[in-house]
Amino acid sequence: MLPTLAFGKTGHESTRIIFGAAALGGMRQEKADTVLDMILTAGINHLDVAANYGDAELRLKPFLEDHRDEVFLATKTGDRDADAARRSIETSLRRMDIEQLDMIQFHNLAQDAERATVMAAGGALEAALRAKEEGLVRCIGVTGHGTRIAEMHLKSLAQYDFASVLLPYNYTLMQEPTYAREFEEIYTLCAEKQIAVQTIKSIARRRWRDDDPGPRFSWYEPLRDEAAIASAVGWVLRRKQLFLITSSDATLLSKTIAAAESFAPATSTELDAQLARDTGTQRSEPLFIRGVRDGVT
Repeated sequence: MLPTLAFGKTGHESTRIIFGAAALGGMRQEKADTVLDMILTAGINHLDVAANYGDAELRLKPFLEDHRDEVFLATKTGDRDADAARRSIETSLRRMDIEQLDMIQFHNLAQDAERATVMAAGGALEAALRAKEEGLVRCIGVTGHGTRIAEMHLKSLAQYDFASVLLPYNYTLMQEPTYAREFEEIYTLCAEKQIAVQTIKSIARRRWRDDDPGPRFSWYEPLRDEAAIASAVGWVLRRKQLFLITSSDATLLSKTIAAAESFAPATSTELDAQLARDTGTQRSEPLFIRGVRDGVT
């Protein structure tokens, strides 16, 4: 059985494993239906999608026709001004054929200039707040990647009381001292303010190399070894406040679910040593390097 946790102050008790619906973006509907059946069987009750994840929102539509009331549904907009963000929200509602989003998130708000635009008059926050007043969305979150995102989330939370933050968290990234310090700052702040903390890239191995074999269902190469995945998932779940969003590589979904179902907090003290060993045996590398490589390309 999957562990659950109050998703911040939203009133929803979410499974700590959140389905990353980016996995559906390039699928045929028949395949997407199979994946969503797996989600239903596992008891995952929280879905994360985005307007720019290919056809992912469309692939969710048939599932939501029967199960909308059973899941917390979050999507994202990458638009920074109010008019475009409003159109994005309306398009997402229409594509999924629903009346309300549980959460709209500002997608990858990782630059100071973009954050200033979102927060200013005529910015995307204005549109999200209006949509909230109208009942089109219940709450608002912020997401991002790269080594500066914890710092950026701290700045965003200083301006608005977001319901959740989303950022990378894995063993190799947390070996970078500045990121680790800033992550702990955001973790502590969110605990104090009852803000949900969602994590991504938990089972990332490294960026793809030119000679790596396919198929490539995510922009980075994930771990595939079952034991290594179990350790990586456990390393996230041992932090009692964290949620884990599954990889866009749906072939790894069953291993991720199994790792979460079997995780035992009593064994978590051994995980640091195990992850250190796995980093060597799996030849894992950080996806992001401060000042050098903070994007997804």
